Amino acid sequence: MYNLKKISFILISAVTLVVVALVFYMVTPSGVYQDSGNQATKIYFADNISPAHQELINRFNSEYEGQIEVIPIHLPFSKFSTNERKELLARTLRSKSNRIDLFAVDLIWSPRFARWSYPLDNYFNETKLDELIDPAIKSCYYNDQLVAAPFYIDISLMYYRKDIIQSLPDGFEVEKKIKESMSWEDFINLSFRFRDKENNFYLFAADSYEGLMCSFVEGLANQNSSLYNDGTIQINTPESFKALQLLVALVHKYKVTPQIVTEYDEFQCYKYALKNNSVFFRGWPGLLTHYDPEEFGLDSFESLDIAPLPHFGNSDPASVFGGWNLMISKFSTKIEEAVKFINFIMREENQKIFFELGGYLPTLYEIYNDSAYLAKNPELRFYNELFQYGVHRPHLVNYTKISDELSQFLNAAIRKQLTVKEALGRASEKIQSVVE
Repeated sequence: MYNLKKISFILISAVTLVVVALVFYMVTPSGVYQDSGNQATKIYFADNISPAHQELINRFNSEYEGQIEVIPIHLPFSKFSTNERKELLARTLRSKSNRIDLFAVDLIWSPRFARWSYPLDNYFNETKLDELIDPAIKSCYYNDQLVAAPFYIDISLMYYRKDIIQSLPDGFEVEKKIKESMSWEDFINLSFRFRDKENNFYLFAADSYEGLMCSFVEGLANQNSSLYNDGTIQINTPESFKALQLLVALVHKYKVTPQIVTEYDEFQCYKYALKNNSVFFRGWPGLLTHYDPEEFGLDSFESLDIAPLPHFGNSDPASVFGGWNLMISKFSTKIEEAVKFINFIMREENQKIFFELGGYLPTLYEIYNDSAYLAKNPELRFYNELFQYGVHRPHLVNYTKISDELSQFLNAAIRKQLTVKEALGRASEKIQSVVE
């Protein structure tokens, strides 16, 4: 069944990419590429262009009026899945097209896209790089070469309905434990107090894609383990068994999670959780700023709060790092101008604007040490603390291929199409052929 699903996904993606390829060189937020009539050097920037992105672009274009103009190429998440976007960019760059000068990549793509990226070592000295937080800059290197610049960082977390928790007789005490990160055992025991929330207590994205991989990687990190150890991918291990067994048990044994999550990505989980009054759900910081509460039938997000994810007993919490980096195409003829735009984005005042308008987490140390700014934005303290328990996924050229294969088997196990042992065994065999 999971093979049929994979084939269907490939066919649909192929058709989508063919259609998109035909319009990619024409479409911009305003409709088509247009010559504004000035002599400014134009740099074409491909990303999901949110209002926060557009504000930075407008500010840059104003500051460099008549010299440089950034032309956005809008690849909205609402129209392109992350996978479709990855393949679209890869196909464009394989063709050695110079129509894109600057593009954003998911940080896990950096090794794969390094072959098409212009090296940045000569443009950013150690002093400049030391201003960036470690988890952000770490993902920008490949083979000891700076191939990208951090745009913004992300970190996984758990949302919860504080109104539901606070309705318990000991709600404020329970909420304190949630804020400190509960063990999975305590978390599951808490679910027994919400029998009316059976199959609706905790949601996590479990479709066969990268979101499911993140939950799996966090389960490994809770056990001081990783997918990539001693230079090899290790899947069929006791730690992997425990991590996957938990995800299966949340659905089938403890019944805290509905099986429908095996068809859901993050946005679909958000939608289900908010419309069905789920108590907890896994996600990323952007929910409260990237979406309108009306999309979920709500007047506001006031009833939501954030906390660390649960963890295995006798271990620290673990959260997967996410985020996006900026790369300059090695086929671009406007390297210097693109570097100026990156430097502009990395300014402290612009990082703050990006956070305030879009909720995109800053990559500069200084912002997390600015007591006055933290007083106005206390959630940044929480994120900074969460960074201490952050884990990166393997930094490998073929990681996305490994992830695509492994997530199919993880999903099959949660659907009960395979046992945990079968899923990990088959995944290990399959992925060896990908790695070799």
